[in-house]
Amino acid sequence: MKQQQQFTMNIILWLLASMIVCNGLPLNANVSGRPAVVNIGAIFSFKTVIGKAAKIAIETAIEDVNSNPDILPGTKLILQMKDSNYSGFMAVVEALLFMERDTVAIIGPQSSVTAHVISHIANVLRVPLLSFSSTDPTLSPIQFPFFVRTAQNDLYQMSAIAEIIDHYEWREVIAIYEDDDHGRNGIAALGDKLAERRCRISYKARLSPEPTRDEITDVLVKVALRESRILVVHVPGSWGLKVFSVAQYLGMLGTGYVWIATNWLSTVLETNSPLSQDAMDDIQGVVTLRMYTPDSQLKRRFVSRWSNLTRGKPIGLNTYSLYAYDTVWLLAHAINEFFNQGGNISFLNNSRASELSEGNLHLDALSVFQGGNLLLDNILNVNMKGVTGDFRFTSDRNLIHPAFEIINVIGTGYRRVGYWSNHSGLSTALPETLWEKPPNRSSTSQMLHGVVWPGQTTQKPRGWVFPNSGRHLKIGVPHRVSYREFVSVRGPDVITGYCIDVFTAALNLLPYAVPYKLIPFGDGRTNPSGTELVRSITAGVFDAAIGDIAIITNRTKMADFTQPYIESGLVVVAPVWRKNSNAFAFLRPFTGRMWAVTAIFFLLVGTVVWILEHRMNDEFRGPPRRQVVTILWFSFSTWFFAHRENTVSVLGRIILIIWLFVVLIINSSYTASLTSILTVQQLSSPIKGIETLVSSKDPIGYQQGSFARNYLIDDLKIDASRLVALNSPEECAKALKDGPHKGGVAAMVDDRAYIELFLSTRCEFSIVGQEFTKNGWGFAFPRDSPLAVDMSTAILKLSENGDLQRIHDKWLLRRACSYQGAKMEVDRLQLRSFWGLFLICGLACLIALFLYFLKMVRQFSRHYAEESDLSGQSSRSARIQTFLSFVDEKEEEVKSRSKRRQMERASNRTDDGSNSTSYSSTSYSIRRNSEFASNKSLGATTNTGEV
Repeated sequence: MKQQQQFTMNIILWLLASMIVCNGLPLNANVSGRPAVVNIGAIFSFKTVIGKAAKIAIETAIEDVNSNPDILPGTKLILQMKDSNYSGFMAVVEALLFMERDTVAIIGPQSSVTAHVISHIANVLRVPLLSFSSTDPTLSPIQFPFFVRTAQNDLYQMSAIAEIIDHYEWREVIAIYEDDDHGRNGIAALGDKLAERRCRISYKARLSPEPTRDEITDVLVKVALRESRILVVHVPGSWGLKVFSVAQYLGMLGTGYVWIATNWLSTVLETNSPLSQDAMDDIQGVVTLRMYTPDSQLKRRFVSRWSNLTRGKPIGLNTYSLYAYDTVWLLAHAINEFFNQGGNISFLNNSRASELSEGNLHLDALSVFQGGNLLLDNILNVNMKGVTGDFRFTSDRNLIHPAFEIINVIGTGYRRVGYWSNHSGLSTALPETLWEKPPNRSSTSQMLHGVVWPGQTTQKPRGWVFPNSGRHLKIGVPHRVSYREFVSVRGPDVITGYCIDVFTAALNLLPYAVPYKLIPFGDGRTNPSGTELVRSITAGVFDAAIGDIAIITNRTKMADFTQPYIESGLVVVAPVWRKNSNAFAFLRPFTGRMWAVTAIFFLLVGTVVWILEHRMNDEFRGPPRRQVVTILWFSFSTWFFAHRENTVSVLGRIILIIWLFVVLIINSSYTASLTSILTVQQLSSPIKGIETLVSSKDPIGYQQGSFARNYLIDDLKIDASRLVALNSPEECAKALKDGPHKGGVAAMVDDRAYIELFLSTRCEFSIVGQEFTKNGWGFAFPRDSPLAVDMSTAILKLSENGDLQRIHDKWLLRRACSYQGAKMEVDRLQLRSFWGLFLICGLACLIALFLYFLKMVRQFSRHYAEESDLSGQSSRSARIQTFLSFVDEKEEEVKSRSKRRQMERASNRTDDGSNSTSYSSTSYSIRRNSEFASNKSLGATTNTGEV
């Protein structure tokens, strides 16, 4: 029986072992189904700046994970670390060896170059790579799905550097970098970020891995000959300090230079602190970056442990060590979740093992991790709190909240001058205080504390100097054949003129020397095109262009221009003649509409005053003909303030005062305009401006080589067949004199600067109409050239100190025409210049009439309402007739009649009501008839007297 039970037990054990082997589970699995140990590997160089601190951090993390019962219960992480010893080949070999030992994940590699190679192997064998130091932005999750970066991407670091450069308004930088995948790809990312801000890398100084001092010297000598003084150093920390040592030797750490190092320098400062005095002297004023990790209790606890962990070892704690520590915890959380989801650790031989079995490498031993995809998903989904803060990945598999500290090396240490975060850019506030707020990228919110730059200066460096390469600037100058006062080529090396003097004076104000050579542009027979001269800068023929070059839109797309040193614009020039006075010159100050409206208002104001004065002023009463004469006389006599009639009503006086003020303004304007017409010589031309030319069909002249041709065709849509090229002032004068009917032109369009010089001795022509474009002349330089900015500043100084005007007077001040005070025909005074006065006067008249009407209605209703009831006149027409008669009556008569009526009422109150009524009615009728007869008789007597 015992033998049978033993046999049964053996069979069960054999079946269990077979199942375990078939499922790839280790024989030492615990009761819960989890393995007792999980193998992970680590590959990096133990003796590097990053590696020696990371080794301690990883070992500590393994101990902390294995001693924590809350994570991976019943399972221990077994870590095998391999030293790649600065060798990419050894790192690849060690990775392959790990793949043979059932390793579920590898921490590393340290180098981005090695990561590119090993990631291909990881993709095939499905073993996740977790690198805390391979920051190359081209390690894409699309190409390398099993590569997981557990530190900040260099793409963000390059964004921070680009924003620093843009913040200080520098436009060109020089990149010094190690010529490998990590260096090239990082600088390529920097170039892209600079381009987004209209900055660029002007020169790339490449260094080989592990360069000698002589090689570094040769590269930096070439850098010193360049114009940019903004230097970005992106090299490994193992030999990066040699770059600054050579730069110090070459005098490249003095005033005017700006050195920005990527985070390798901050890592060196943290890990090897304190550096020697010589090393610190070599990096004074350098700005560097450091990955930002928020302050937390976990971080403070780990920092306090670091001195015990490194007892007897001069190794400082750097940010890479913090990320290395969190990487182990990240992997532990992911493996724990992997087991919770039912994952098991099993490996299968590679399907192409037979192809790898030949030779002595035994690559057929490599096996595929069957749970690799599930483990990778759990790694990417981990959300934990680490010593570096919140540790989780975004959708593009970068760590959340990328941020960097900006550090300035000063004295024996360094100080923080600000932060950069992907959320809000540059700031002096802690990044975590801004993460909960809306992003703010406005220029006013971008700020940093003051920086002490190389040379112990706090003043922001200009960022560039003129290159000391011994090469002269090739400056193109138009070889003009007309208006040589601006530019005159008298020989190969003798070029003079207004533009040349302005350029020379501006150069003398620059704080550095600019060697240059003037090279004529053109054949010397026709004026060259300014646009073609500017295009030669783009083509690399010239380094700059000076002369009479107008700043117009299509030219600014090809080059950068300085501040204009002379204002100009297109004007129209046409023949003019003197306009003589005629018998009706006195009518010319006003337009016909102005005369008509003025006359209407004279009559209107006279009528309004008559209405307001008629009832109380005897001078405005009488027969109709006399009243019409009074209105006309009163109206037009106010032009000369000679009216004889007095106004007695308040409203009449107000209207008269307003009207006399209007008359005063109109009279003064008329007098001034007529005086100008009769005393100033008037010039006339059938061409009134550019509008006349556009609407006509006459030929138009322009100066050969001027941008006016393209402007007239493209902007004003004038047919090209109408345009005539003229090459000299004499040719222009002849064409204008001949006119369109004799083979000439009706007018000429050109820059005001030329025209003023042309008209200084040709008084038979004049500018007609207004200047219809606004531009200026400037010096052209290549796009983003710092020399253009400095020259603009120099031109402004010339303008402020008066030198620009003195140069103008030296070359362009000429004897003016003999027609002093002559001008084009004066614009006649328009109604629009006085409509406000007329509006005020008209409103005053309307208001006065309205108030007068209300007064009349009130008086009429008070004095005649009762009489209308007694007489039985209640119809509308009768009341209107009665009202008009009332308005025509003199106010004194109305008042006297009102008094008599009141007396009659008082005397009749004692009589009988009916008799009183009959008597009053009869008395009223007799009195009204007698009053009308009296008025009639008075009118007849007056008329007889007048005749």
